[in-house]
Amino acid sequence: MDKILVVEDERNIFELIKFNLENNGYEVIGVDDGALAIDTILSERPKLVVLDLMLPNKDGMSICREVRETAEIKKTPIIILTAKETEFDKVLGLELGADDYITKPFSVKELIARVKALLRRSVNSEEETSNIVRFGDIELHQDAFRAYKGGKQVALTLKEYELLLLLAKNRGKVLNRNFLLDTIWGYDYIGETRTVDVHIRHIRQKIEDDPSNPKYIETVRGVGYRFKA
Repeated sequence: MDKILVVEDERNIFELIKFNLENNGYEVIGVDDGALAIDTILSERPKLVVLDLMLPNKDGMSICREVRETAEIKKTPIIILTAKETEFDKVLGLELGADDYITKPFSVKELIARVKALLRRSVNSEEETSNIVRFGDIELHQDAFRAYKGGKQVALTLKEYELLLLLAKNRGKVLNRNFLLDTIWGYDYIGETRTVDVHIRHIRQKIEDDPSNPKYIETVRGVGYRFKA
C-alpha cells in the first residue's frame, strides 16, 4: 500500500483528502505544520507528497526547495495544493521542483487522477533507471537475478526467477501455459504444462503471504496465469 503524506493545516481539507485517498487504497499520514514536513518525509519516506503552500512556520515553497536539495528524498513526487492561482505562483512552484499543481477549490476526482498518474510515472521511472521491478514488498533486481521480499533475499531458482519476472513485466495480462513454456524453457517442453504449474506453486510458497490465497499470481482456469496489476 503506497503511503502519501498530506501537508495541510486546514483540518476539513485534510480530512477530505485523507478520506478519498484511503478509499482508493492509499495509506495517508498528515502534517499541519510546515516545520515538521521535512523530518516527516525523511522518517516516513512517503511515495508522494500533497503539499499546501500556505503553512505555519515554513511555507510550501521552502519545503519543496528543501526536498529537492536533500539527497535521500529529492526524487519524492510532490503535488502542490494551494489557493494561489496566478501564473507566477504556478511557474515558481514547478521551477522549485513540484511535479504538479492543483488550485483550491479542487475536484477530488482530479486530485485522485493526478496522484495515480504521478505514482505510475514515478514507478516506471524508477524501474527504468534502477533496473528493479517492484510490486508490493517484492523487488526483482534484473542485473543481479535476485528477488527480495521485505528487504530479505528470496531463494528462487533461475527458472522461478525468470518466470516471475516475465509475469511481473506483463502485469494484468493472461499468459497461457504454452507461451510460458516456450519463453522460459523452449520448444522442447511444449505440451508439458505441469512444469509451469509446479514452478508457479513453488514461487507462491516463496513470495506470497498466503500461498493458498495468492495476492500476486492469479490462476486463469484452463488458460494460464495472470500477474495482478
